[in-house]
Amino acid sequence: MASSWIDKIRNVAPAIGHALGAFGVPGADALAAVSQALLGKPDATEQEVAERVANWTPADELALQAAEQQFTIAMVDKAVALEKVAADDRANARAREIATKDWVPAVLAIAINLAFFVLLFMMLTHAIPEQNKSAFDILLGMLGTGVASVLAYYFGSSAGSDVKTAILGRVAEKKS
Repeated sequence: MASSWIDKIRNVAPAIGHALGAFGVPGADALAAVSQALLGKPDATEQEVAERVANWTPADELALQAAEQQFTIAMVDKAVALEKVAADDRANARAREIATKDWVPAVLAIAINLAFFVLLFMMLTHAIPEQNKSAFDILLGMLGTGVASVLAYYFGSSAGSDVKTAILGRVAEKKS
């Protein structure tokens, strides 16, 4: 997308302006929000929007600021919905494990943690041959990610995620 008109939008509506540079859904949603606010239709082309931005009025800026508020609320709603799906998925996995008395997740969790710490011990006590360093680093990274997943599964999400969820909840309450 042409950066000059996006930069102009960023000055008035930063969230929409930054999303315009994104690929996929956020960028498309942002373009639709700008299109609706400035042209009264959600499906205008980038060229149509760029032409309007080049000649916008103070009323257009106000409309864009209102669209920014609606866009931010819509993005927060999507984030809350995605977080709910993830939390429900974790809860369902835990409930399944309890209901079926499945021992496989526990064995995998122990194996992942054990492998990670054995690898760390080996790294600290032995010299890794130069030809094996990249494979070792990849394996250590994969196991580190596995340990984080095991901790999240058994002990819940991170404190940072909890803070994000609380912020999203407050924004969603303001919307209501």
